[in-house]
Order: sequence, then structure tokens, then C-alpha cells
Amino acid sequence: MVKNKNILSISNLKKSYDDFLALNNINLNLNSGEYVVLLGPNGAGKSTLFSILTGMLSPDLGDCIINGYSIKSQNVNALKAIGIVFQQPTIDMELSILENLNFHARLHGLDVQNLKQEIYNELKVNKLNNKTKNKVRTLSGGERRKVELIRALLHNPKVLLMDEPTVGLDPRSRKDLLHKVLSLKKNKNLTTLWATHLVDEAENADKIIVLNYGKILFLGKPNELQKKTRTKSLSDAYFKITEKKDESL
Repeated sequence: MVKNKNILSISNLKKSYDDFLALNNINLNLNSGEYVVLLGPNGAGKSTLFSILTGMLSPDLGDCIINGYSIKSQNVNALKAIGIVFQQPTIDMELSILENLNFHARLHGLDVQNLKQEIYNELKVNKLNNKTKNKVRTLSGGERRKVELIRALLHNPKVLLMDEPTVGLDPRSRKDLLHKVLSLKKNKNLTTLWATHLVDEAENADKIIVLNYGKILFLGKPNELQKKTRTKSLSDAYFKITEKKDESL
């Protein structure tokens, strides 16, 4: 496995909605195998950034390079390198687990028969192998998230985007999901960008990005933020840096 290879590069990114500046000169780089947490309160710009990374919005200025491909000029190849779990469920509630996964595989031009064993193995690991024919609407919130994560990884993406993935989950399901993503970093060298407003989900991050009012207020290791803010916990550091409306420390 290649370590420290640049997988995602965002440069000079700006996005406005009329007179509202949602993202202001965003610059960052993610390397292979990094678990990076994008921290920010509601309205900070996290969803806008994810919408640009997934091709749903176009930036006013700047670009995102994903696995060497521009999201602006090489959109198809850039999006092939991404797996995404959105905050709101995007799986078909009236289809079964297996039907959802097979449908996604076909969308990516994958051979469903070749993936049959891999899908079964993933479902077994996630204790869903006895529910393959169950409609998704009958699953718990935690089980639905597991299906969405399996789906996001079927085409072997280079970058996994997790958009507020634990919203609405019980504490055990939150813990299980985070553990699963951290194991992907360790076992598959997968790069993950995890957006959240919950500070505890950033405790084990390689890097954290604190975003507020469309600006990056901090980019670095969790302990570096504590040193910068002279605080005793990551939560205190986060609240201290975001309490200032539009300034750097």
C-alpha cells in the first residue's frame, strides 16, 4: 500500500448563494489512509463542501482533485473514486438489502455475480446475512447505516465521505459505525472525510478541520488544537475557536 499519497486536494474553493458566502477560500489536502474529521456547527458550510465534492454543486472558484481527477473537468472519473454516506438515507426503503446493493453495483458497471461472495461476507460481518431479503424500511437506523456503508464501498473507492452519518443513531450504533470506519483505515488504507458537529467523533482523527462561517479556522492534529487554544479537552478547544464569529485565534 502506498502511504502519504495525496488522494484529495481542494484549492481556493469558493461558493456563494446570492449574497451569502457559504465557502470562502477553502484549501486542504488528504492523504491515503487518513481519517480526517470536518468539525463545524450547523450552517458552517460542511454540506456545501460535500455537495461540491459529490458533483451536486459547482464551485464559483477553485477546484477539487480526487485521485488525480478534477471534479470540474473530469467529473466522471473523479466521482468513481468516491464512496458516500449521506446524512439523509438514500437507499430505497421498498427494496430489500440485496436488491439495493445489486442495483448500486450495476450503476457502477460492476458484475453482480462476481461480487456475490463479497457482498455476503460484508453482510455476515455486519450481522445482516439473515436479513438479505428484508425490505430496508424494516431495519433499524443502525442497520440501514451499515447497508449504506457496504453500498458506498462496493466499487472500491479511494475516498469515503461520511456526511453527519451518526445523526439519529443510538450510542451503540454510533460507536459501531465509527469503529468500522477506523478499521477500514487500518485494514484497507482508506481515506475518510467525516463531517460532524459531534466533537467526540474527532478524538481519534489524524487531522481535524474546524469550519465555521465558510472558513477553515483550524487544520491540524487534535492535540495541536488544544495547544493552540490552551484548553484541556478537544471539546473545550472546539467551542473556544468557534465562539469567535469571523476571526482566527
